Amino acid sequence: MEDLGERWAFSLAWLNEGHMPGHHRDGHAVQLWVKSRPWAGRLSLMAGLGPYRYFDTKMASEGRTYVDSHGWGALVSLAAVWSLTDRWFFHLRSNWVETGRSIDTGSLLFGIGYRMDGSSRGEVLSESERTSRKKRNNEITVFLGRTIVNSNASEESTARSIEYRRRLGRSMDWTVGWLNEGDPKVIRRNGLVTQIWAVSSFFEDCLSLGIGAGPYLAMDERRDAYVEERSETTIAGYVTMTASYHFHEYWLVRLSWNRIVTDYNRDTDVILAGVGCRF
Repeated sequence: MEDLGERWAFSLAWLNEGHMPGHHRDGHAVQLWVKSRPWAGRLSLMAGLGPYRYFDTKMASEGRTYVDSHGWGALVSLAAVWSLTDRWFFHLRSNWVETGRSIDTGSLLFGIGYRMDGSSRGEVLSESERTSRKKRNNEITVFLGRTIVNSNASEESTARSIEYRRRLGRSMDWTVGWLNEGDPKVIRRNGLVTQIWAVSSFFEDCLSLGIGAGPYLAMDERRDAYVEERSETTIAGYVTMTASYHFHEYWLVRLSWNRIVTDYNRDTDVILAGVGCRF
């Protein structure tokens, strides 16, 4: 969440609605929030509204055990935020999801949060080191992780990836890479990925958070066993949330959670951790 002045805020979120009978649904949301002024300097009330892109693994008919259903809904939220300090706070939120062709839900969530704006790492970088880091606009990262198929059985396999990242501006990156999802039995897929990213950096550029989206051109050796046409090549959607920590002048660690969106009921989550170098 990022403030847009004293009374407004903007947020990007991932919501997991849990496993309900016949439905395993989660998704990404964008919301615009209106906020009250803090009462006694501590309690703020908020209301948010925005679109919700959901991914629902649900029971299917016609001989198949499940389908990966995609769609759009609206996410309406009310929240109360109690500040413990200038940085730490408790957050109580209620969500209502309304859709046109899937189930509608309500949820209540409680969490703890940390405000990162303007914070310091304790170790203040010199001007020359700060300038040097800003000039390093390229990054290569090698990943290892896990593929989880969005099915009733949640088949798993080892995933591998290599990624080149280029900083295009203060809040925008571009990446291109190769992903191998391993062999979780129902797919055997690998291919080329490219994405455009919205990013934010904190703590003297040591911590970076971002969300990216783009196409995934893949070869699936098992696709022809599940569809009528014998085609091994597919173009899927690729949405990623990522965090990186720059622990050395050149080196960093990065964690990425990827959602691969297909049109033939083979969506997957690919969770990757890797080590990268900026230059």
